Amino acid sequence: MREYFTRIQDNETIHIEIELNAFGFSSNNPWLFSVFIKFDGLDESLNGFEEFLETKESLIIALEHQEKAKYVATRNVDGWSELYFYAKDSKELDTIAQHILKESNYVYESSVVRDTKWDFHHKNLTPSELEQCHIQSEKIIFMLSEEEDDLSTVRSVEHYISFELPTQKNRFLNTLNIEGYRLKDEISSEEFEHGIALVKEHDVRSQTLKVEIDKLFVEIKKYQGYYEGWSTTLVEQNKA
Repeated sequence: MREYFTRIQDNETIHIEIELNAFGFSSNNPWLFSVFIKFDGLDESLNGFEEFLETKESLIIALEHQEKAKYVATRNVDGWSELYFYAKDSKELDTIAQHILKESNYVYESSVVRDTKWDFHHKNLTPSELEQCHIQSEKIIFMLSEEEDDLSTVRSVEHYISFELPTQKNRFLNTLNIEGYRLKDEISSEEFEHGIALVKEHDVRSQTLKVEIDKLFVEIKKYQGYYEGWSTTLVEQNKA
């Protein structure tokens, strides 16, 4: 399963595609194979982007079909698409990449290093807890868009928070002072043993949710809590 998120690093925006199922292969694939292709898909025409995706998928299929390597992520940064794989051994990886890319006219470079503990993945590719929150948020936004919801319309949005201990939850509520937020419910279930629902009026555009989630995340972590996501209702469409 591939997910997408952005990361700000050294004042630069990095777009990351991550294969979440890759960790199951970590123990058998100690070699990190990197292929950097000179192509910024965000700035190219539709035709150019489709051509690049075909080349990218051909490379992934070639390496995985021959059971040489497992695709784990792509980073798009500074005009380069960086593809990362983990492999059983270092043999033939460059040869396979060259066979796929030599006729593509893309400028590219590749390297292979031993990374038994997948340190590079953990430090540079694995989404943080906050980034995982944003990934889930974007899924909700996408579903609302599919329903042709007007994301710019302000409405009540519920944000869910959980704590491992009731004392953590109570301390958070006793000091709750986050602009615009109020307690709606305390939740007790298998999913949220010590949970709460906060509500605030705001729109559900991507940038708005990023700001709100970041703000909540900082406050929640002061009390060792967990941000569990948000929900809202569709805006009723005006009919002519």
